[in-house]
Amino acid sequence: MMTAIGVIMVIITVYFLIKRYDARLILLASGIIMACVAGTPMVSLNAFAKEMTNSGLIQAVCSVMGFAMVMKYTECDKHLINLMANGLSKVRPLLIPGVVLATYAVNVALPSAAGTAAAAGAIFVPLMMSAGVHPAMAGAAVKCGTYGSMLNPGLAHNPFVAKIAGVDVLDVIAFHFKANIASLLTATILITLIAYYKKEHKGYKTEGFEAEASFKVNLLYALMPIFPIVILILGATAIIPAFKMDVPQAMIIGSLAALLVTRKNPVNLSNAFFDGMGKAYGEILGIIIAAGVFVSGLTAIGLVKAFTDSMLSNPAIVKICAAVGPFILGLVVGSGDAATFAFNQAITPHAADFGMSVVQMGSMATLGGTLGRTMSPIAGATIIIAGIAGVNPMEIAKRNCLPMVGAMIVGMLFLLA
Repeated sequence: MMTAIGVIMVIITVYFLIKRYDARLILLASGIIMACVAGTPMVSLNAFAKEMTNSGLIQAVCSVMGFAMVMKYTECDKHLINLMANGLSKVRPLLIPGVVLATYAVNVALPSAAGTAAAAGAIFVPLMMSAGVHPAMAGAAVKCGTYGSMLNPGLAHNPFVAKIAGVDVLDVIAFHFKANIASLLTATILITLIAYYKKEHKGYKTEGFEAEASFKVNLLYALMPIFPIVILILGATAIIPAFKMDVPQAMIIGSLAALLVTRKNPVNLSNAFFDGMGKAYGEILGIIIAAGVFVSGLTAIGLVKAFTDSMLSNPAIVKICAAVGPFILGLVVGSGDAATFAFNQAITPHAADFGMSVVQMGSMATLGGTLGRTMSPIAGATIIIAGIAGVNPMEIAKRNCLPMVGAMIVGMLFLLA
């Protein structure tokens, strides 16, 4: 009886998420209701309190988003994007694949799909349209690259999986790095082939979408967004042992470097950093906290145990569930976060029972959810890019369908190898 109620609650939760109600509210409410039905209401409230003080996640996520806001305030992100655009405009046949790869690189440095969509889309979409690329294809190329954040140690999922596995966050990235790059190359090739097949790579004429040719790129400014990532990599690989540090320290150093290079108002820069930290806690960690409450409700009502037992009885479906489940939910609800966090909290800690490592299962769920969101027509990043290109979000989603499915298949093969 309890399991049946749990299934009904999950269906209702997914329905409201599809209807675009606030994910935090829906997950919180669903988790509390299930805990109450199970007769243990304090379980959900205790989960809320516990998730609020998840120090490893708070440090990584908040510091990275603070740094991202500093890059926006100093306009260093705009210099990086224009630097890439200048190079792409000179190599016409590589324009579409180049934009995918460039957007991916921007998203590695600035791990926000919506933020990358707005910043990169404002430069790359006009650039491609002025070169004759169809508006929907221009938008799809940018959207195709908005999952580079998986290689950033501050992406919430990376420290989340690292904490469960008891390893360093860079160990998680090192594990899924090859799968990520392989999926990116697959998506890039497929979106380019679709553009040529549909003859949308040239010949489209439009007015009012000229590239920002007058923008003067400052190379030092353009290097600032990637500076903390370089520090972390050099330290983690022991190339420069003195650079061995955690994410927050690297983000502070990156922000100070940006202050020295751009000579912006230090008070405003500090405000930007702390505003970004606050936004990260409210919007990103808020979903993690709510997902923890939701999972506590699922556990209390017995659904997690039932799901785990069914997978133990049918181990063949475990790998499919880890990959396809978050992918489908990310596609349907427009966010890979809610589905991925819920899966990684409920199932990933038991990865050893299914013959997998925690890092392997967690990486599969993260990649699946991220690619599903990248393909979704209702994702915030898709809507932003569609607005810039002046097309229906569904047109972008249709063009990204095959690339994202292909990317998922290839990425999962690498993770399972």
